[in-house]
Amino acid sequence: MTYVVTDNCIMCKYTDCVEVCPVDCFYEGENTLVIHPDECIDCGVCEPECPADAIRPDTEPDMEQWVEFNRKYSELWPVITRKKDPMPGYQEMDGQPGKLEKYFSPNPGEGD
Repeated sequence: MTYVVTDNCIMCKYTDCVEVCPVDCFYEGENTLVIHPDECIDCGVCEPECPADAIRPDTEPDMEQWVEFNRKYSELWPVITRKKDPMPGYQEMDGQPGKLEKYFSPNPGEGD
C-alpha cells in the first residue's frame, strides 16, 4: 500500500503534510503536490494533516490513476520538505470538481 495525492490538492497545495513525512516522499509542482509511491512507507501520518482531504490510501476504489499520476510527476518535480503557504485563492478552489481535467492534460507529463 501507498498513499497518493488526489485532485483536491490541485490549486490549493496545502503543505501541512510535507513536514510530518518521515521519508520526504512529497514532490512539488506548480499547482499541486504528489507522493512518490515507491518511497512512501505507508505510515499514514500525512493523511490527517491535509486540510483538503486530498491524501488517500491506494487501497480505496479507483486509485490506479492517482498512483500513476503521483509516480509520473514525482519523477519530474523537486522534493519538498518544508511547509509553505497555500496557493492564492486556495479557499475558493478547495473541493472544486474537475480540477485534474482543467489544470492537467489527459496524459500526465504532456502539456505541463
